[in-house]
Amino acid sequence: MRPPALLTSLLLLPSLALAAEPAPTSDTERWWSHVQYLADDSLQGRDTGSEGYRLAAEYVAKELAALGVKPGVGDSYLQEVPLISRQLVDASSRLALVRGKKSTPLVVGRDAIISVRTGEEGQVEAPLVFVGYGLSIPEAGHDDLAGVDLRGKIAVYLQGGPSKVSGPLRAHYSSLAERGKALRKAGAVGTMLLLNPKLAETPWSRVASSRFQPAMTFADPTLDETQGMKVALSVNPDHAQKLFAGARHSFQDVLQLADTNQPLPRFELPVRLRASSERKASRASSPNVVGLLPGSDPVLAREYVVLTAHLDHVGVGQPVQGDAIYNGAMDNATGVAAVLEVARTLQALKPQRSILFLLVTGEEKGLLGSRYFAQRPTVPEGSIVANFNLDMFLPLFPFERVVAYGQDESNLLEPLEKVASKHGVKLMPDAEPNRMLFIRSDQYSFVREGVPALFFKFGYEPGSAEERLYKGWYSRNYHSPSDDAHQPMDKEAAVKFVRMLGDLTLAVANTPERPRWNDTSFFRRFAPSEARHDAP
Repeated sequence: MRPPALLTSLLLLPSLALAAEPAPTSDTERWWSHVQYLADDSLQGRDTGSEGYRLAAEYVAKELAALGVKPGVGDSYLQEVPLISRQLVDASSRLALVRGKKSTPLVVGRDAIISVRTGEEGQVEAPLVFVGYGLSIPEAGHDDLAGVDLRGKIAVYLQGGPSKVSGPLRAHYSSLAERGKALRKAGAVGTMLLLNPKLAETPWSRVASSRFQPAMTFADPTLDETQGMKVALSVNPDHAQKLFAGARHSFQDVLQLADTNQPLPRFELPVRLRASSERKASRASSPNVVGLLPGSDPVLAREYVVLTAHLDHVGVGQPVQGDAIYNGAMDNATGVAAVLEVARTLQALKPQRSILFLLVTGEEKGLLGSRYFAQRPTVPEGSIVANFNLDMFLPLFPFERVVAYGQDESNLLEPLEKVASKHGVKLMPDAEPNRMLFIRSDQYSFVREGVPALFFKFGYEPGSAEERLYKGWYSRNYHSPSDDAHQPMDKEAAVKFVRMLGDLTLAVANTPERPRWNDTSFFRRFAPSEARHDAP
């Protein structure tokens, strides 16, 4: 935590990218000015723990202070998150497939990548077992691990999940924590994820280049859910058949079954994996930024609605056409800018519940900042009643439709329907549940603590030009240097979204009843007993 003098220094801090520009006057100009600053090359991609990230955090704190939003961490806006950074030593890491006495090398980067967020340094050799999706979902009667001997073996599983299981439930059990817990219980010593080409958001070359960026985990081992495996790999789908040579099924067989929603077989692969890795580790610290708008009602002010957006991106990486700065304009300068502009709106409207504006670190490293805050909140335990999360909402086209992940899980759907209708926006279902978006951003940290949450993306009709724009953006720009402030954005659509989000936040903050999970929601079990809704 920074000392009390930080607030004074923040108020004096110039906006480096905007210092020479006239003050923005319209909603659109203000939103865009935040995006421009946060996505500027001078911030070097805002990697967790970097100086560029620190500048971004100080900018956001300065903006909150200027709006009259109070510090949310005592007399500071910054909640430091202690971390450990791990970097793979690529030249010293080796992979090979072993059949009998014959060893066939795998090329790190071309065939597979080694995770340094999970797994251990050193050597391991173990047999491989294909376990379908690698999921154990008791509530759905689905268990890929039942009857499979994984003791001392490496679990090989396909990206995705069974279509018969609802998207949010499937996503929960697909999380690193839940899947890892099930596989460790079954005796697995490692994992190999086979990427499904039909679910690819980015080309393998971009996935492979991510290995050059440091991974991070919590310095506090009691918060770290990533350990317990000796090795963890992701496999290039173009080369995955190497694992299946001589097996009862080919990789193409498995993909065909997945594509037609058929059950996946489970079987031993006639091969062992030999892996060795070296990694460099160092300690780091990176802050969440927390602003507080106290509620106007003496009773409801003790409860909090939290707006989140991750402030970090992935920093400097492998050059693409000579550009090595991964600016993260869409991901997620747009979301941070939206939170700041909602704060501007709500500050003047005096909501009855208190509002926390939480800009988190380490989302790209595994939801670290939001998990840290959810585990160690700066407000009383159990007082957070709802979370609205913004992460790359993608204002690529007019804002006429919205997907709100989690909308079928709680009664937050009711105010959402009303404000969406007011703004002429149609609610859309999750058209791609296998992307597991409900667990892939910071709302999931709050869901796991029992807090009803929504996470937003612009929606589109299947087969439309908007769908082509949306999916094309992922393939070209996601986690790429081209995600910068020079790409096309529909700024008016973004501001329309900001206004809808402000109305939604105000509606929930002013509703006397606490938001609740639906009685049929799996996630209701995580809510504190006093916050559960019991049917009469």
